[in-house]
Amino acid sequence: MNLFDAASFIQSHQTFYLAAHQSPDGDTLGSCLALRAALLEMGKAATVVCPDRVPAYLGFLIGADTVIGTDGIEPPQEAVIYVDCADHKRTGALEAILETAPYAFCIDHHGTNPRQSKNGDWVENVSATGELILRLLEELDAPVTHGIAVALYTAIATDTGNFSYSNTTADAFSAAAKLMAHDINLPELNRVLFREIPLSKAKLIAYVLGNMVLSCGGRLNTVAVSEKTLRDCGATKEECEGLIDYLRDVDSVEAACVVRESDGVARVSMRSKRVCDVAAVAKRFGGGGHLRAAGCTLELPLDEALRTMREALTEALQ
Repeated sequence: MNLFDAASFIQSHQTFYLAAHQSPDGDTLGSCLALRAALLEMGKAATVVCPDRVPAYLGFLIGADTVIGTDGIEPPQEAVIYVDCADHKRTGALEAILETAPYAFCIDHHGTNPRQSKNGDWVENVSATGELILRLLEELDAPVTHGIAVALYTAIATDTGNFSYSNTTADAFSAAAKLMAHDINLPELNRVLFREIPLSKAKLIAYVLGNMVLSCGGRLNTVAVSEKTLRDCGATKEECEGLIDYLRDVDSVEAACVVRESDGVARVSMRSKRVCDVAAVAKRFGGGGHLRAAGCTLELPLDEALRTMREALTEALQ
């Protein structure tokens, strides 16, 4: 499946659920909300659905206040598009109801995507799903408004670490340049996305830095974050986004892992710098992602999940 298949799927349907993944980031929400706005401009009906609430720092995105979750969602009438979902399981508590859709398509950039959608999957190894959505809107001759441009720039910038990660390509810069032409206030957007944090997150960062554990001769850096820790810091689970960067950025570290307690399961986020394939590690536990950024969920107590991931990553580093 490719760009033309995705465009044909949209042209063939009128009513859409656009599914974002759990623990939503800038790419899944920016891509979903940009596509929603474009579909509305085209006279179609579109609703963004997400199993978790929109993080406060992404609340400025166009239509962010219209995202619905598990409460009150109706069975899909026609079509579902999974956006930036490496697997349908990434829609969490929404998976069962979304899978009842008569028609389903996926637009994604994760190499571990199993290509499981009823009507096809457009999966390309690009910087961010937002890059694919921009190409799709161009193919559909859909309008790119200021709000759409901001959402897609957010998608690409956040998934490339503000254009600093290994997935940053010439095409990513080209897409960003096209979007910048729509009068994006870059200093303000960078402040919101990358510079400004609430005090509760600052306390959470301090906890992570104070409790991280280096192993494998300093090449592996891990930490566990319990629900009690979040309460003590006054932080939300959304504020765990980006914590892993502080672990990975220690100079000796090749691989980093944050294991977070959440409603009786352990949510795992992994990053690496040069040689460790964290996507392969995630896949062992039913997860997925990219070569240098991946995750999974373990139905284990927090301490046991942390020990399991340390062992798996130690083996990968060897």
